[in-house]
Amino acid sequence: MTNNNSIPFIGKLHLILSILALVPIAIVYGTKSLVTEFFEIEVNTIDTSNMLRAIMCLYLAVCFVLFLGAWKSKYWRRATQLNIVFMLSLAAGRALSMILDGIPTQGYIVSIIVEVVLGLYSIYQIRKYDIP
Repeated sequence: MTNNNSIPFIGKLHLILSILALVPIAIVYGTKSLVTEFFEIEVNTIDTSNMLRAIMCLYLAVCFVLFLGAWKSKYWRRATQLNIVFMLSLAAGRALSMILDGIPTQGYIVSIIVEVVLGLYSIYQIRKYDIP
């Protein structure tokens, strides 16, 4: 387990970068006009709107845990583990979609690259800074 003085700023960078990437995406998912503009998704039903707002809150909840990990070292390990699972799960879902559905637009290609990089960087961070 980590203590308050054991994680330097650079050891928290993966959490901060993930928050900076996820918060704007969460806001886009939860805003009807933005999701249409950025992702070309038409929100025509209450159910679609409900699903997108649930995704927005999921992303924001993940960001809250990541923030706790960046702010308090006692939460760093769990936040880092969550970041690994979350980022690599998103990337796996996108990869599966590419196999089953075809290659998406450039924005989604960038997304999978960012998710893989942040997931792998988080693995590196937990191996480097996690003190048993």
